[in-house]
Amino acid sequence: MAVRNLIVEEFLFLAKMRPVLDVRSPSEYAHAHIPGAVSFPIFNDAERAEIGTAYKQRNREDAIKIGLTSFGPRMKEMVENAEKISAKSSGEILVHCWRGGMRSGAVAWLLDLYGYNVCVLKGGYKAYRTQVLVSFEKTYPFVIVGGNTGSGKTLTLHELKKKGFPVLDLEGIACHKGSAFGSIPGVEQPGQEQFENNLNHALREFDFLPKEQSIFVEDESQRIGSVNLPASIYQSVRNGKQFYLDIPFEARLDFILEDYQSIKAPELVASIMRIKKRLGPLETKSAINFLLEEEKRNCFKILLEYYDKHYGKSMLARAIPLHKIPAETVTPIANAAKIIQSLNEENERT
Repeated sequence: MAVRNLIVEEFLFLAKMRPVLDVRSPSEYAHAHIPGAVSFPIFNDAERAEIGTAYKQRNREDAIKIGLTSFGPRMKEMVENAEKISAKSSGEILVHCWRGGMRSGAVAWLLDLYGYNVCVLKGGYKAYRTQVLVSFEKTYPFVIVGGNTGSGKTLTLHELKKKGFPVLDLEGIACHKGSAFGSIPGVEQPGQEQFENNLNHALREFDFLPKEQSIFVEDESQRIGSVNLPASIYQSVRNGKQFYLDIPFEARLDFILEDYQSIKAPELVASIMRIKKRLGPLETKSAINFLLEEEKRNCFKILLEYYDKHYGKSMLARAIPLHKIPAETVTPIANAAKIIQSLNEENERT
């Protein structure tokens, strides 16, 4: 069967059911890749650089000969690796490189020769990235779950998802909890490009929702740790209805103490130092001293007061309607139910 060339949408549709082989070099894959794709390099980084130099400084033929020197001895190993990866794929494999050129063409030829049904991404990863950026211009019917720090917004989102509601978990996609204290131990944040790819992957799940179906998202600033929400997506979120969980200070403080109990003092000190300019020298010193004296509650009280003040200012700067939902405790199941009730009542009014 001949190798098929697919446009991005066709390729991504099949990618939900078939393995995707990214035949770019390891460093290209590590920088950013299509979510779910398997690194399947035809050349390592040094070989890619050598071939590229030969192509630019000499000619295409010399570059191909150098490539064949590396590719030839690996063909058997690549076929065997493809067999392991595609064990449950009914003999169909998707392949892409940077621009849909010689690298994907070579691997597609090899796997087609061996008997696989091979589909190649037309335009390669470059075409995919173009589609990702274009997709962010779409508007979405977001509903914001808001509330001061320590309101358990992320857990409330998880409960909404369990109840079958569409949820965009921005902190989960960013691998960060959304504040100076938001790094997740042992989990590295993706780079900006990979974050955008992962965000696009999540948004594609909403393509077939009814037009009026709300998508719940947590109230976030545009920057989440080291990554930024694309401006158009951030604006789309900001335009959504906001349901604000109004939970007492002490209840939120209890929740934060429980949530951060496993984080060591040196990590917390480093987090405090990241906001010292905004926190102020006196409060920074007091918070760190409380922490070192193992008075964590007093330390987090200072920090929570700072975040409440910061969040309050950001709320005043917004022109969107705010629907306050009184809640006595950080109880995600109950608070998710309150949000659903409030949204239903609002929809009935409008």
